[in-house]
Amino acid sequence: MNPTMTLIIYILSGAAIGSLMLLSGIPAAPLLGSILAAGCLSISGQFEPAQWPMGTKTLLGIGVGTVIGTGINRDTLSELQTLWKPAILITITLILTGLFVGFLVVRLFGVDPLIALLGSAPGGTLGMSLVGAELGVGAAVAAIHAFRLIAVLLITPAVVKYLAPIVNMNVN
Repeated sequence: MNPTMTLIIYILSGAAIGSLMLLSGIPAAPLLGSILAAGCLSISGQFEPAQWPMGTKTLLGIGVGTVIGTGINRDTLSELQTLWKPAILITITLILTGLFVGFLVVRLFGVDPLIALLGSAPGGTLGMSLVGAELGVGAAVAAIHAFRLIAVLLITPAVVKYLAPIVNMNVN
């Protein structure tokens, strides 16, 4: 099949399932739905892997970065005045935990250290996959982060909802 048509099929399936997932009430449903749709389509073997035109991933990365960046405003900075200590603690803890888990994965499973360290890093799927691609291990890092992201998006909201009444937290 024509690579452009294949890419369009991937995009349409991601858009369709991502849109349907909005009905689920799951946080980040469009992201999760599009990952699942494109991933399942790719795994099925019915279509060749998508071939993105040169520079497309960079443009999409810029788009995602812009969406995240526009969420940073004066209110965010105001919040950071009181949350900077927890933010530093969380950041340091995530980095150290990621390094520890990465080295543990290397030791226990014999995984390439670069894949293990980038795969266990606390960055987002897109960012860490781009770093991995620049270092020649993008597909493996993307696979680990995609699995992690899907699991986190499915499990964490359910756990928070379950634990909310126990710790007297309102999640509505």
